[in-house]
Amino acid sequence: MNTLYKWGYPSRQAFCVWLGESLGRHLLKIEQAELEKVLPDLFGYHLVQLGSVRRGMDLLSSSCIWHRVVLEAEIWPEAQAPSLLSHVDALPFASATVDGIILPHVLEYEENPHQVLREVQRVLVPYGTLAILGFNPWSFWGFWRFILYRRGSMPWCGRFYSPTRIQDWLALLGFKTVELRYFLFRPPLRQPRLMRRLRFLELIGRRWCPFFAGGYLVVAKKQVVRLNPIDSLWCEKESLDMPVLAEPTTRERCRD
Repeated sequence: MNTLYKWGYPSRQAFCVWLGESLGRHLLKIEQAELEKVLPDLFGYHLVQLGSVRRGMDLLSSSCIWHRVVLEAEIWPEAQAPSLLSHVDALPFASATVDGIILPHVLEYEENPHQVLREVQRVLVPYGTLAILGFNPWSFWGFWRFILYRRGSMPWCGRFYSPTRIQDWLALLGFKTVELRYFLFRPPLRQPRLMRRLRFLELIGRRWCPFFAGGYLVVAKKQVVRLNPIDSLWCEKESLDMPVLAEPTTRERCRD
């Protein structure tokens, strides 16, 4: 049995191995640049990255949050050393204790992405920030996945979710999307020289067809439902303003 697969489903180790290839390094470079436009605006005490990436890369380096944690289920020589060992669908944090969470292509390779998001919603503080990096199925990268999916090779063996679906899932959990960034408009070619020649597609894609980008970054805030005391105050006011019937006078009693 291939050690890069667990119970027929691709493991995170296989993705980390692919990130060490030329196309994977190209992806990480672009995604780190995108995170550098978002992470400096995050404030708080604790920042957590679920799922490790290639050794030598630090996606959280641009954050001003001092305490940063990289969480992974296992330790692999190809991946950055995690700060904490745990499964992403059962986070070892108390509820409402984490200020920010980063998911670098975690949902594509998890058997139960909904449970991962539920755990994220549980541990985030009110108005905490969630940043999700994902592959867009409606792109050159999605077309490559459609062709190569059954081969079981990375990254095409994962499930690509559109940013619209991700936003729908987040909305059901009480998140509000505050930013959506698109990138990767070139086809996923392994030839660096050809990729450089197609650099103009990035400019065209960002301006004219951002929805067909190969990758995206969804930034969302956890919302808090506040109880509105207006109804109770209204009922109290009604009871206070209720007219009181006057006591019958002596003459009225005699008439009765």
